[in-house]
Amino acid sequence: MSVERRSLQKKRKKRRKIAAVLMFVVFFTVLTAGGYGAFLYNKAQSVIDDSYKPLDRQSDKRDKQVNPDIDNISILFVGIDDSEARDFKSASRTDALMLATLNEKEKSIKLLSIPRDSLVYIPSKDYEDKINHAYGKGGITSTIETVENFLDVPVDYYVQMNFEAFIDVVDALDGIEVDVPYELHEKDSRDKSGAIYLKPGVQTLDGEEALALARTRKQDSDIYRGKRQQEILKAIMTKAASAKSITKYSDVMEAVGDNMQTDLSFSEMKALVDYATAGSKLNVETMSLEGSDAMIDGVYYYQLDEEALQQTILNLKTHLKVSSASDVNKIAEKDADQDLSDVEEEDSEYIYTDEE
Repeated sequence: MSVERRSLQKKRKKRRKIAAVLMFVVFFTVLTAGGYGAFLYNKAQSVIDDSYKPLDRQSDKRDKQVNPDIDNISILFVGIDDSEARDFKSASRTDALMLATLNEKEKSIKLLSIPRDSLVYIPSKDYEDKINHAYGKGGITSTIETVENFLDVPVDYYVQMNFEAFIDVVDALDGIEVDVPYELHEKDSRDKSGAIYLKPGVQTLDGEEALALARTRKQDSDIYRGKRQQEILKAIMTKAASAKSITKYSDVMEAVGDNMQTDLSFSEMKALVDYATAGSKLNVETMSLEGSDAMIDGVYYYQLDEEALQQTILNLKTHLKVSSASDVNKIAEKDADQDLSDVEEEDSEYIYTDEE
């Protein structure tokens, strides 16, 4: 693979990763706005009704339909990095995937980013491939089935969103206040070199500037980039929660409404407002899938670490309070191994004493 091609892939991955996290926050910004006044209530209902696209499916990992008012639920966020694909029909592949599990009692959220090049089994294709190829075979339904299959957890709802919404939302809020760590020269959303210039210090950023800060990693590492992203997300949430202008919230919902499809009805979304307005009490944990780069038959894949994947699956199931027959078997096997270990330890002690 050429140096130029590797460089291009890295840039695309960088944009996809930040976009996946940002579209989640944009979604919850709408929930916050929806709770502000009668006018916005009706506006939110109109936006969600226009975006509502239910699926004819029932997860085989659920015994019955969940109720967001009382149940722990999961939402799959699907990002399409194409401002022209607003009908979500022209996009053949997903550019970002994130699974959010929500624990109703704890008011906590776990956000798992799923690399688009992850090598997984795709049920609709009946073979292993990059997970972003699942969409081209059967749309959002195929993507949901693939995620459920390799994570072994239910996907209760989905949200599809274009990343243009992020810039529009920040601009609708008249910018966000962020502490820029260093002088920055970066591309804008259209990849125009040097279009964004920022000086270090606390300042208000518009949508393009905020996206540039979120994407860059020229002067630090992925770890620090992750921290910057978290600060940006908090800034968006804080500004959305404190905004008093009906016009701002109206513009926010317009921005998201033009770029979203979901099978969450308006009444189901209302049940999630408590999460969006929990403020500092809301516990949001970001998670990632460990793995390594792999070239198979000349094609690049992200090979998931199986042991780490199993731990991630366990964490998600524990958060959702769900289990499967395989989980019961694993627990039984673990208990049996522990019992055998205890017996062997007792035998060893007995023999040792006998020899003395």
